[in-house]
Amino acid sequence: MKFSRTLALLLLFFAVYWSFNSLMPSYSADEDSAQEEFSTDRALVHVKNISIEPHAVGFPGHARVRAYIIAELKKMGLETIIQEGYTAGDWGNLSKASNILARIKGSEAGKALLVLSHYDSNPHSSYGASDAGSGVATILEGIRAFLAENKTPKNDIIILLTDAEELGLNGADLFVNNHPWAKDVGLVLNFEARGSGGPSYMLIETNRGNGTLIKEFTKANPKYPVANSLAYSIYKMLPNDTDLTVFREDGDIEGFNFAFIDDHFDYHTALDTYERLDRTSLAHQGSYLMPLLHYFSNADLNNLKSLDDYVYFNLPFFRLISYPFDWIWPMFALAVLAFLLLLFDGLRKKKLQLKDIFKGFIPVLLTLVINGVIGYFCWTIITWWYPGFKDILHGFTYNGHAYIVVYVMLSVSICFWMYHQFRKTSTPNLLVAPIVIWLIICGLASYYLPGASFFVVPLFGLLAAFMVSINQDEPNSFLLVFLALPAVFLYSPFIKMFPVGLGLKMMVAATVFTTLLFFLVLPFFSQLKNKSTLAYLFLFLFMVFGISSHLSSHFNEERPKPSSLLYVYNADENAAIWGTYDHSLIGWNNQFLGNEKRVPGPDEYKTLSSKYATKLTYIAEAPKKEITPPWIDTVRDTIIGENRVVEICVTPKRDVNRLDVYTNSIALTSAKANRIQLSDEFLQKRRNKLITHYVTNNDFTELELSFPKDSVLELSFYEASNDLLSHKDFSIPKRPENSIPMPFVLNDAILTIKTIKFE
Repeated sequence: MKFSRTLALLLLFFAVYWSFNSLMPSYSADEDSAQEEFSTDRALVHVKNISIEPHAVGFPGHARVRAYIIAELKKMGLETIIQEGYTAGDWGNLSKASNILARIKGSEAGKALLVLSHYDSNPHSSYGASDAGSGVATILEGIRAFLAENKTPKNDIIILLTDAEELGLNGADLFVNNHPWAKDVGLVLNFEARGSGGPSYMLIETNRGNGTLIKEFTKANPKYPVANSLAYSIYKMLPNDTDLTVFREDGDIEGFNFAFIDDHFDYHTALDTYERLDRTSLAHQGSYLMPLLHYFSNADLNNLKSLDDYVYFNLPFFRLISYPFDWIWPMFALAVLAFLLLLFDGLRKKKLQLKDIFKGFIPVLLTLVINGVIGYFCWTIITWWYPGFKDILHGFTYNGHAYIVVYVMLSVSICFWMYHQFRKTSTPNLLVAPIVIWLIICGLASYYLPGASFFVVPLFGLLAAFMVSINQDEPNSFLLVFLALPAVFLYSPFIKMFPVGLGLKMMVAATVFTTLLFFLVLPFFSQLKNKSTLAYLFLFLFMVFGISSHLSSHFNEERPKPSSLLYVYNADENAAIWGTYDHSLIGWNNQFLGNEKRVPGPDEYKTLSSKYATKLTYIAEAPKKEITPPWIDTVRDTIIGENRVVEICVTPKRDVNRLDVYTNSIALTSAKANRIQLSDEFLQKRRNKLITHYVTNNDFTELELSFPKDSVLELSFYEASNDLLSHKDFSIPKRPENSIPMPFVLNDAILTIKTIKFE
């Protein structure tokens, strides 16, 4: 009996391993595979060529990457079109986008299938290998393999590689709202990345129900679907956008997103390189594209809309499982009914005692509270111990995976230790509390977050184990492990997914999910006589991985520290400062800020925009350099009715990458930037920001503003160039090898500030 329990425990550990391993295809060298097959190695060639250098809009590498992609499409015999134009999107980020388009004609009239990714990298230091060189490479290799079959699809296939996605989805906005092909699109497949590794998650974009899309996706039968309706529900509530969002919002066009999010620390940094891209993640993207390309290029794309939503999730062997929302409450009611019947049966057979049932709530509540508190304060503790981690703005450190293991080991140890204290309470009595907790979770999910209602599926396994425990004194260990497998396969990846995707500040999700998963496997764990030994074993593993995480907590060339330096010249005050966003300075930037550095006041330089609202941490007086601010010319200033209309042209007098324009607190009646109308919605929510122009070829910025004639308009112009380290008037040494430019902020830049008033 002891041997079988040990073997069953090993089987359980293997199931946890398999829950991760089964998510993705394996990668092996496939350069010599058949021409009709997707080759990861051939796709990698494209990634390597695309990611030679940073290629954000307005940077030298940008035009080179565009030329490379066009050449590769022409090699396939495809005629390419460049769509160029200014857009400002919904974020007030103005840029001139240059989209790359090609089209494969189908044999029948009907809606077209569009494959989508973007080719620009994030300003200013990202090499864009994963985001989204991997998406471009997936499409180039996938289309090449598809064309090699020499079969004409029923539907047209449009290839769209957008520009300026990183700046505000501008290329997608330009296509959807201005290109005649947009009205032909019936479905979009979008390939993205938010890290450099891990499984690629499928997320749906739809304005209505997902029912038809899920059924069609299942028919396409990709081998390694990683998707669940919980992620879909959360995604719909979060302010996250991809190019596909523009298709849904502006064009009412459905589609699928495919994105890998692991190794989040590489996202938008100088580490997003060819060498660090996980080959298996790229293979996973290809495993999506090829079956979907074959299926949807011949499917009816005219009737993909649905009013019905489906619950869906993936399991090993079964791939994608789905059922309609109509089943949610009947399944929950069935679980409640089954529990009540089993509870009655257990009390009738005297296998359950009310006193012991209530006693069983003690370990459940204590483990949830203790592990929840530990997870909640995880990031606070880590950044207190290692202050430099505050400068990793992603919130996921290089040793983040080790921290996940550390906190999971501690959570499991606490669970085993707690239930060891209640070893004299019988298993059936101990199971009532976890079932009640899970029923509450499933009920709340069914009402508030229907996409998570598949949580009830593993609960049926726990209910079955509860029934076995009531009717058998010594249940078969392998049977109990078997009944826990759906829970293990579903929730083990969740434990990793939340802190990986949302940062270590969400470690509470990992520790709580670990505890809840422990409850679902409790029928088997209760059989183990050595729970205290297992508690100490996992405590030992907690310490081992804790030491391991500590040993990998320092910064080096493989794990460089993000750092920042900014030179700001205020033309209005004829004064200059050095600035940094770093909480922990390194010698490289500290030599400029020195002992005289200070924390800026609440109103100093607060308008410098960044993704995470990151503010300058330290500033210090700097020598004044001859940095010429832009030429600001008032072209028109007139009164029309109740409004004053001002037209301004801002012309750079040096090579620049970006112009941010801010206003005082004033209500603008209307605003245009380079003749692009800014939406009324943006003008209402913009606060003080007016526009951010990501400049190409040192173009001018033309503003036309209308505001009440009795108001005073104040405009502040923040003009920046990312050439601080190479500018001839500065002697900035090269950043050390153990540091990289901090992403998401204006960095390595020379910034000038100039303000004008219209009174």
